[in-house]
Amino acid sequence: MNEAKMKYKEDKIINEIKSYVETTYTQHYSTTDEGFQVQDILRHLDINKDFCQANAIKYLCRYGKKNGYNRNDLLKAVHYIILLMSEESNDENK
Repeated sequence: MNEAKMKYKEDKIINEIKSYVETTYTQHYSTTDEGFQVQDILRHLDINKDFCQANAIKYLCRYGKKNGYNRNDLLKAVHYIILLMSEESNDENK
């Protein structure tokens, strides 16, 4: 099966997003010794989806303002959208 030729370099951008997300596991978002992340605590409090949505909006609104057109703001927004999508998938599988 032929891979689709992506006109707007989406494949490269998806790889960039994947690399960014992987780095968050070695930075301050890393799990504790018990394996918990902030996202797990938010899920327990049932505020995880609202948190992800709000943070995605925050980083999209910040883009172009703090430190100019900072690509990291877009990466962070996409990461929170991915986390929100993951939570939606978890809900569908219940």
